[in-house]
Amino acid sequence: MTLPHLVLYGKPGCHLCAGLREKLTEIAPGCFTLTERDITTDAQWWQKYQYEIPVLTLVRGEQEIPLPRLSPRLSAQQCRQYLANWLAMNAVAQGT
Repeated sequence: MTLPHLVLYGKPGCHLCAGLREKLTEIAPGCFTLTERDITTDAQWWQKYQYEIPVLTLVRGEQEIPLPRLSPRLSAQQCRQYLANWLAMNAVAQGT
């Protein structure tokens, strides 16, 4: 079984990005794979996400599906549970 692949859009110096990155890195093994993208390195990413970071998306083929914003107050365990539920619901909705 292939693990879901998530992308975290953020930028250096963003404390919300750093906090979410830390939690996602802790819970990723066995749950999902994670790629980080620095929006300051790509004009399209910057235009799209400059006022929204951190942004987490699910990669499905060529498409990226944005996840609802996670509260920075969630613990790593709460993030794990939320993502597990969201990914399970999304897999059903997508027919996978």
